[in-house]
Amino acid sequence: MFSTEFLITSLVVVLIPGTGVIYTVSTGLALKWRASIAAAFGCTLGIVPHLTASILGLSAILQMSTPAFMIIKYAGALYLLYLAWTMWRETGSLNFDRPNVENKSFSIILKGILINILNPKLALFFFAFLPQFISPDTIKPASQMLGLSVVFMGMTFMIFVIYGFLASGISAYFIKSPKAVMWMQRSFAVIFALLAVELV
Repeated sequence: MFSTEFLITSLVVVLIPGTGVIYTVSTGLALKWRASIAAAFGCTLGIVPHLTASILGLSAILQMSTPAFMIIKYAGALYLLYLAWTMWRETGSLNFDRPNVENKSFSIILKGILINILNPKLALFFFAFLPQFISPDTIKPASQMLGLSVVFMGMTFMIFVIYGFLASGISAYFIKSPKAVMWMQRSFAVIFALLAVELV
């Protein structure tokens, strides 16, 4: 059911640094590994709407309706610009020893969900690319699509958690260097802004 081509391609798609990876890494650097898991979980949940829409056949609607796709595209770009502005504005205000990180988990997860819901590249993956791995002889294409999507989501969560753990592991360096914290935040802000420009 899961071809080698599908597994390799999905792994490459997940490994390529995108908005979800950047968000998870920046969260891991700022709030340690527990928060990065919440970020990874949120980004993974953000896949569900794309999966649902694809299974329901909305890919055909989006392919026929350019305005519908453009709305998703510009909404995603605006949200990334908002994240960039927020991160730039809070430059130098990071506190790595936050006792209430658990209380912010919902906010972290919600941001991750929004990042992937408004990610048109992810929409294209589910609407145009993923269906190519469905066997033409299958009598249950929806079930096969669901299976492929669950594998993709599982890979996304695991890879993002690894990214978050690695980021958390080097966060000790940033604790000792306020200047590094400032440049880290500004760098991520610029990256989010560039990703927004790329979408447009």
